[in-house]
This record gives sequence, C-alpha cells and structure tokens, in this order.
Amino acid sequence: MTKIGILLVNLGTPDAPTQKAVRRYLAEFLSDRRVVDYPRIFWLPLLYGIILPFRAGRTARNYEKIWHKDTNESPLRFYTRQQSQKLAAQFQDKNRITIDWAMRYGEPCVQEKLRKMRQQDCKKILILPLYPQYSTTTSLSVEDAIWAALKHLDWEPELRFAQPFYQDPAYITALAAITKTHLARKDTQPEQVIISFHGIPERLVHKGDPYAEHCQATASALRDAMGWSESFAPLAYQSKFGREKWLEPSTEEMVIKAASEGKKNIAIITPAFVSDCIETLEEVAIGLSEVFKENGGENLTLIPCLNDSTEMIALLENLIKQNCSDWLGS
Repeated sequence: MTKIGILLVNLGTPDAPTQKAVRRYLAEFLSDRRVVDYPRIFWLPLLYGIILPFRAGRTARNYEKIWHKDTNESPLRFYTRQQSQKLAAQFQDKNRITIDWAMRYGEPCVQEKLRKMRQQDCKKILILPLYPQYSTTTSLSVEDAIWAALKHLDWEPELRFAQPFYQDPAYITALAAITKTHLARKDTQPEQVIISFHGIPERLVHKGDPYAEHCQATASALRDAMGWSESFAPLAYQSKFGREKWLEPSTEEMVIKAASEGKKNIAIITPAFVSDCIETLEEVAIGLSEVFKENGGENLTLIPCLNDSTEMIALLENLIKQNCSDWLGS
C-alpha cells in the first residue's frame, strides 16, 4: 500500500503581531525573487535600510487589530490549520493518506512538513497551493520552495502540483454560497459588490503571467452564478506595493468612486484569498471601510472568505480527487 501525502500551502504569516516577528516574516517574503524581481544590488539595501525599518512596525500594528488572541495566531494560520484538520477528517483511510499544511514564508515551513511526510513513508506527494488564480509571484514560488526543500532533503517522491482552480465549478459554487449566506443576514442589501483581487505589477502580465486572465475568469463566473451585471460587480485590484504600475482599477479607487456616486451601502468580496487575512480583515474591512465613510458612504461590508466552511472543505476534497484520482484508486 503506497502512502500519499497531501500538503496545503498558503502564503505565510508572522509568528506574532510584533515588530520583530513581522520584520523577520517580511524579510523572507520580500527577498523572494518571484515576489520582487528587482536587481538584488539595488533591492536588498532598499529593503533592509528603508522598507523593513519603517514598514515592520506599522504592519505589526495592523496584525494586532485582527490577531486571534485565543489561539495566538494570525487568521491566515488559524484557517489554514482548520482547513487541513477538517479535510483530514473527510478521508477514511488515515493510514494511507496524510494531510498537512505549510506556509511559503514563515512557519510551519514546507521543508519541515516534507521532512515529516518522508518520516511517515509517503511515496507520493500532492502539493495544493491555496491560490485559486495562478501567478508566478505565488504559485510558482511555492514550486520553487518545494523543489529546494526536496533537494535539501535528498528525497525524490512522486510529486504533483494541483492545478489552479480559478473557475472550478466547486470553487464558484462555494463563493456564491458564502456570498448568499452573508448577504442574507444583512438588513440592507449592497448597491454594488466590488470583486477585489490582490494586485501584481502590470509588467508581469505583459511577460506572460496568466494571473489577470484568471481573475477575469473568476469574476465572470461568479457574476453568472450570482446573476450580477459587470456594472453591479466590477473587478478591481488591491494591495499595491511600490511605485511601478500595477493592475487596475484599484479597489480603493472603486470604493471612492462608489461613494462619490452617492452609494451608501457596498460590499467587497476577495476571491483571490481562500482564508481571511490581513489583506481582507485589515486592509478591506477596516481600512477601506474608513475610506468609504470619509468619502460619504455609510456601510462597507466584507463578504468573508471560504475559510473553514463546509463549502471550502468540500472544494478541497474535490480538488484532491481531481488531481490524484489514479493514486487514490491504486
């Protein structure tokens, strides 16, 4: 009987909402050439001399606003752990299938979890990056980390990477279900729903990164599932970093535009994230809500991510079956 390992991988998180922990996390994240591909001779002095000293403290304060104090972990870590545990409970053959989780940056790292799977005698490994839309800045970076870890471990299991699921029917169905449930609880329905994705530099798309195309496909499929028009549910991009041109329009600009048009109630959904995190809970639910009110709006609601919902666990189970049905049947 061949043992199978399933490793869920999300972006990453600091260990604590402190300046020291956040600096350590950001240093690893922003040193990745897939994330920032500027020449190292220019980028590293800028990163360590200016960006980290000034950004780490501010980011730590933002993490403090959303930190899960009862479990002492970030929301991203909490939900990724929950996803792994709940998913594992769905598979009956516990002796054959090992399901675990890791972070691309920070802890637990992919090398640690792969070492554990090796010790458990897993011969076949499925890596499931928790990014619905493929990008070189995220999905390909996970592949880099996996290959580097295996090289360090001197181990060659049969390895697969799950395909991006940006328009998988189960993913779109899950997004629609979470959206309907959330909005049904609201006394006032939104006059507009902004479909907000994490942005990337525009030049990466010109170089062949399919991310923007995948985002557009997700937005279109979600509109169809919800019966929304494009004007009611426009696509936008958030989390811009640096001065170069990123994908547009920006989510903040769309929020200001909605307020200037007299809209009092809007919602934002963030399909690029399967787990609520600093980009959704702090940047959108807190930061952009304040921007909306400052410009004349009244209520901005964040539609939650899939998190550890029943729909999310069903999606993950379906993705595993899609990507290794021959393994599971052998």
